[in-house]
Amino acid sequence: MIASEIKPFDSKTFLGVVGAGRTIRKYPKDATVFAQGDAADSVFYLQRGKIKIAVVSPRGKEAVVAILNPGFFFGEGCLAGQSLRMASAVAIVDCSIVQVKKPVMVQVLHDEPEFSELFIAHLLTRNIRIEEDLIDQLFNSSEKRLARILLLLANFGKEPRPEEVIPSISQETLAEMIGTTRSRVSFFLNRFRKMGFIEYEAGALRGGMHVHTSLLNVILHD
Repeated sequence: MIASEIKPFDSKTFLGVVGAGRTIRKYPKDATVFAQGDAADSVFYLQRGKIKIAVVSPRGKEAVVAILNPGFFFGEGCLAGQSLRMASAVAIVDCSIVQVKKPVMVQVLHDEPEFSELFIAHLLTRNIRIEEDLIDQLFNSSEKRLARILLLLANFGKEPRPEEVIPSISQETLAEMIGTTRSRVSFFLNRFRKMGFIEYEAGALRGGMHVHTSLLNVILHD
């Protein structure tokens, strides 16, 4: 009797189908995936869309700490002992998100080297991004910070190819991300548009924004 063949573990399949301890949900634009202070009992994986990670101070001031593109995990703090969410996760556009319960995530990380490598690569990428964000805040002008954020939102330099259009994102959110005022963001966006680095309807970002690689000139120029 020939033993039945056991299929090897596949990370894409694990993160692509519903199974024990994991679900897939659709979140419309502006929907809250989890809120600051909620119980932290799951890890999330973004299949499609964009997610805003934001923190609100005791005085009610919000700071956007990250905008996540597809392929990113978030909410992984529960694996390090966080019992409550330290930030909120909100859909910027319509999203498809995999939710993996903490015990299942821990077990898969323990049992499947392929998945562990994928997750470690994600953590390292996020750590590098945090360091780059800190350096950006300390040493670059708000104009350069805005240019960098727009290029990151367009997935510039990453696989797959850069997105032709960034989905709608408010000037207030952009201002929170780079630590400046909405009026400054509006000023720089108008300048970028006049120089041909970006394209959008004058006076509105509702239809999305085209970001050209020529926007790199702003970052490279001293």
